[in-house]
Amino acid sequence: MGVLRIILTIIFIIDCIALSVIVLMQEGKSAGLGTIGGLSETYWGKNKGRSMEGALVKITKALAIGFVVLAIVLNLNF
Repeated sequence: MGVLRIILTIIFIIDCIALSVIVLMQEGKSAGLGTIGGLSETYWGKNKGRSMEGALVKITKALAIGFVVLAIVLNLNF
């Protein structure tokens, strides 16, 4: 069980670092001020889920779920 705990801890650390990097790579919400002028109706505004920003949001969600699951598993006394 000790080896499994070490492996999970290493995965947890990698997940923490990756989550921090991905969050810092995302644009701030203030960058979306084009919606006031109607610029959100452009091609990039409609297809934001397929852009790099959309991919970063999906990766952030996956890493956050992994973070929570690993934190709970590592907190168990097994």
